[in-house]
Amino acid sequence: MSKRRVVITGLGCVTALAESAEGLFDALCEGKSGISAIESFDVSAYPVKFGGEVKSFDITQYIDHRESKRMDRFTQFAVAAATQAVNDSGLDFSKEDVFRTGVIVGTGIGGIKEIEEQHKRLLEKGPRKVSPFCVPKLMGNAACGNIAIRYGLRGPNICIVSACASGSHAIGEAFYNIAVGRSDVMVTGGSEAALTPIGLASFCALKSLSTRNDNPTAASRPFDKDRNGFVLSEGAGIVVLEEESHAKKRGANIYAELLGYSATDDGYHITAPLPKGSGAAKAMELALIDAGIEKEKVGYINAHGTGTKLNDIAESAAIKSVFGDYAYKLAVSSTKSCLGHLLGASGAVELIICAKAINKSAIPPTINLDNQDPACDLKMDYVPLQARQQEVNIALSNSLGFGGHNACLIVGKV
Repeated sequence: MSKRRVVITGLGCVTALAESAEGLFDALCEGKSGISAIESFDVSAYPVKFGGEVKSFDITQYIDHRESKRMDRFTQFAVAAATQAVNDSGLDFSKEDVFRTGVIVGTGIGGIKEIEEQHKRLLEKGPRKVSPFCVPKLMGNAACGNIAIRYGLRGPNICIVSACASGSHAIGEAFYNIAVGRSDVMVTGGSEAALTPIGLASFCALKSLSTRNDNPTAASRPFDKDRNGFVLSEGAGIVVLEEESHAKKRGANIYAELLGYSATDDGYHITAPLPKGSGAAKAMELALIDAGIEKEKVGYINAHGTGTKLNDIAESAAIKSVFGDYAYKLAVSSTKSCLGHLLGASGAVELIICAKAINKSAIPPTINLDNQDPACDLKMDYVPLQARQQEVNIALSNSLGFGGHNACLIVGKV
């Protein structure tokens, strides 16, 4: 079946490093880190005391204070990023068929902050004091619902929950909605705000986080032999996708074309990847087929690259199994080294980074990569420490989530 071409016309993000797509990419290429001591709650009893916390965020730049009180923090992030993306796209929804304009936003955990707050209220004050807004705030689909309400969009509206692959899955499914002719415009991405007392405690208990409290900015170390876990972060990434002729007709600025998408599962373990990354490899293979391109056309891979022992080795093996000897000619970097891991928002933010890499002819680095792990392959180019000016015509983004979820997105220069 032939597909309609789909392009990216709007970008928006909220991260610990920057609260715009342009600011984020510039900071990444400067090798800056968004990781710092957590300030929003007392972490004195925690074995991990740092994360990718969004400290300067002000939702009232986007919506009024009263409206914001009816949203969990993850929804606020999503609405802010969506507002940026829509403004960036130049779309006027009063001129669009709102039934052919939809929203798909993923989240791994949803309104965990609201659950914590209302559970505390329940225990301290009783059931009559639980907020009537508790359910509308905690539900995972609150982000996509509120974005649709904000713009009066009446097309497909879906929330995808697939752990750390949620944002990539959301964008991939939105891509297909347009490609097969069901929609003309989709607002899509991922959002997460799990940097909360129970969120942090849960990942600490899982022993998946870095404990480098003495030097937080050096804690996220993908592909480095001294890595000891990922860094928990929060934020959102939202993009506007359009059918190509629709975008060109209105004279839109086009960042890149979304060429291909695939999703697979490891069917192996609830938290660990298949040791040789065969599930992730299959996702990349199928995405290349979906895009209709040869593997040698890919110039840059934004790796999932969490900085955990198992993930980095498995993903490196997956890349080598798909690309063969060409894997050693690829630039592969993990921007989680700068940002930490935004869970369900990570794939969306990383797709934005890929689009900017194509536009800027620049590849952001894997910072903190001081001693490349031989188990990840010393011959692979993980773009260590410094950004690189390099033309990028096609970029690939990997997302791998708990539950064995794998997602791959491919974008190209227009």
